[in-house]
Amino acid sequence: MARMSVLAMEATWTAAFLAALNLMSAVYVTDGIGVNWGTQASQTLHPRIILQMLKDNKINQIKLFDADHETVKQFAGSGIEVMLGVPNNQLATFASSYDKAKKWVKKNVKSHLYNGGVHIKYIAVGNEPFLKAYNGSNLNTIFPALKNIQSALNNEGIGEKIKATIPQNADVYDSGSEGPSAGNFRSDIRDLMTQIVHHFRDNNVPFLVNIYPFLSLYQNKDFPVEFAFFDGRAKPVQDKGISYTNMLDANLDTLVWSLRKAQASKVKIIIGEIGWPTDGSANADVTMAKKFYDGFFKKMATKKGTPLYPGEIEYYLFSLTDENQKSIDPGPFERHWGLFRYDGQPKFPVDFMGSGHDKMPVGAKGVKYLESRWCAFNSDIKNMETVQKNLDYACTRADCTTLNLDGSCDTLNKSAKISYAFNSYFQMNNQDVQACNFEGLARIVTTNESTSQCLFHIAMERSGGGKMGMPTGASIFAGLLVLLHL
Repeated sequence: MARMSVLAMEATWTAAFLAALNLMSAVYVTDGIGVNWGTQASQTLHPRIILQMLKDNKINQIKLFDADHETVKQFAGSGIEVMLGVPNNQLATFASSYDKAKKWVKKNVKSHLYNGGVHIKYIAVGNEPFLKAYNGSNLNTIFPALKNIQSALNNEGIGEKIKATIPQNADVYDSGSEGPSAGNFRSDIRDLMTQIVHHFRDNNVPFLVNIYPFLSLYQNKDFPVEFAFFDGRAKPVQDKGISYTNMLDANLDTLVWSLRKAQASKVKIIIGEIGWPTDGSANADVTMAKKFYDGFFKKMATKKGTPLYPGEIEYYLFSLTDENQKSIDPGPFERHWGLFRYDGQPKFPVDFMGSGHDKMPVGAKGVKYLESRWCAFNSDIKNMETVQKNLDYACTRADCTTLNLDGSCDTLNKSAKISYAFNSYFQMNNQDVQACNFEGLARIVTTNESTSQCLFHIAMERSGGGKMGMPTGASIFAGLLVLLHL
């Protein structure tokens, strides 16, 4: 009996210790660094490698754009806080059927919530559903889908711990040129947004907003460059006695005013996406990205928030890795938001803690590549008549955005640019010999034509988590841009 008592006491102490560890992990995650991880790429790293990258860099929150079971289960027992996603193309299904919402929650959420399972805190329902580019296609489905998902969470007894929210683009509110205090939700969706934020207020749900100073600079040639950064060099914007010196503070406080006017001032705000691209367009380069992140992390380290939203701000960087098959309708830079390249290798030194002690982030470990060989343009070819047609073919099916004006490969000579395009297609097709022909214009070589600025990629082995994607209309647009710039 005495022996049994000791075992029982040890079991009790062990349970208490594990509970304490879980509590510490939960607290640590809440105050941690978050990242988005998207998989719109011809090859993606295995989730196990992604998990190791997060641990090595002390990144403890990840936001996904779907709820793929095999991906999500990799985070079990890791202490990493996971936000699952419901894609826009599923909104209509869950809006019209509560039963389907219940089945989704049971399969994609509840199944991961066992002892030592996945730490899920939020469900992101839709993604920027009110973008004007969607022509109102989500207006009638987003709120019913949100409510059905939250009701299903409540029905499973997990609705107090896991909240369903909506990642919104910052264009759902505006203030014109009058300053943050004139902020209000966009007139065409104001009534619906008011209903949504009242739901947030009444159910303790955060408002998830995506803020991109880079896009303000890209879309408006008159936007003051320094206002996108945090070094105080921008000409201040005065509003009701408050001096704003950066776009992030002004934008977030515009949202604060919008929530106030909707009688939802107590709703918590989380930055769902924020970052800076490193290639494909003017101002999208490593130097500008580092300047942005250095200032952003320093600001976040102060935990002072904004003038009207003081205190620590929870955020998710966009993004972890590059995605070479994203739509480039917004611009060629869309495929280059990653802090890490497609293969998980870091692009520049940074200090996530904002103390200024820069170092290279820890890159992906255990990545396996195909052979060190590339597809190159055969410069001995005399008949150049078919070059442009084949270049177009390659770039409509692969990624040539770095060849655009101001891209990292923009300075290559014409022959090297053609080689880059051919190699991009060759690698995307896993170095298939038939993918390096182009009517006799190309040949496989073992000489790497990469420069200090322009990287000629080598494909990863598919066993490392790769997947092949299909060309899109956006890819075709990329190809045309390259053709025009050669």
